[in-house]
Amino acid sequence: MEKRIRVVVQAADQLSAAGLVGFLEARPEIVVLDADRRDEADVAVLAVGRLDEEVEAGLRRLAARAPVPVVLVLDEIEETDVLTAAECRVVALLPRSGATGERVARGVLAAASGGGVMPPGMVADLLDHVRRLRRQLTAPASERGRLTTREVEVLRLMADGLDTAEIATTLSYSERTIKNVFYGITSRLNLRNRPHAVAYALRRGVI
Repeated sequence: MEKRIRVVVQAADQLSAAGLVGFLEARPEIVVLDADRRDEADVAVLAVGRLDEEVEAGLRRLAARAPVPVVLVLDEIEETDVLTAAECRVVALLPRSGATGERVARGVLAAASGGGVMPPGMVADLLDHVRRLRRQLTAPASERGRLTTREVEVLRLMADGLDTAEIATTLSYSERTIKNVFYGITSRLNLRNRPHAVAYALRRGVI
């Protein structure tokens, strides 16, 4: 008999958790582990409302402690979620409205075999993001060091002590957009954190 795929399930509510466990336990090729055996899992399945900062932090902790692929089921999926998800080892992203037992199981099987499942419209967003990163990496150093108007606005408000939510409100953007802007700055310029990014902008005289 082939080795069964070991899966750990975590959900925001007991009903969702029970439903996912029921779907997966019905598959002979899958075995569901208790939550305290997460380190033994081949795949993690997580069901939450939306990919907010708390969920993202939890995914990053999971990736650091037990680097297993993640199947993520969300009530709401925003365009930029696919970028954050990819950074957190999420290989299958499913809307709850379409997350049938068969689709969740298919996501688990794909994750275990090194594949993934993403909403078709979001794959294009991910590819565009990769292309932008490639252009940034191949651009002359002088161009890579330039900050866009939006990046300057974000860094200026960070320097004033505003948090992500306050910056998003001030600039009329979503919190996810602000986080992606900051991630773009730090990854492109190899900056460690907020103080480092603000110091960089100050040295360049743009804030």
